[in-house]
Amino acid sequence: MSYLDQTAIIELEKMDFYAYHGCYKEEQVVGNKFVVNISLETNIATPAASDKIQDALNYVEVYNVVKEEMMKTSHLLEHVTRRIIDRLFIDFPAIIHATVKVSKMNPPMGGQMKAVSVLLKR
Repeated sequence: MSYLDQTAIIELEKMDFYAYHGCYKEEQVVGNKFVVNISLETNIATPAASDKIQDALNYVEVYNVVKEEMMKTSHLLEHVTRRIIDRLFIDFPAIIHATVKVSKMNPPMGGQMKAVSVLLKR
């Protein structure tokens, strides 16, 4: 591996959102807490050498994309997760691989459960 080909994993962990995703009308009215975790593989050779944000994958911009997608109501976690990963690859061409996990906390499952999650890799 050459110095010009230095990849790293950047993780944005435990991003909390209050959103209105769900199949049941009550979920779309009352809402719920969601947690999003993202892992992004990108080449960091240039920003690691330059120490300049314009050369790096900007975490603030990544967060803002996730936030925008989380604010669009969907019936299924699968749909939200796919929208997020699609946007990441469109908006950030420096991404080589991505993993997006969206978790609905305390889902209405008829019993006690901490979360239900969808994890998508590309």
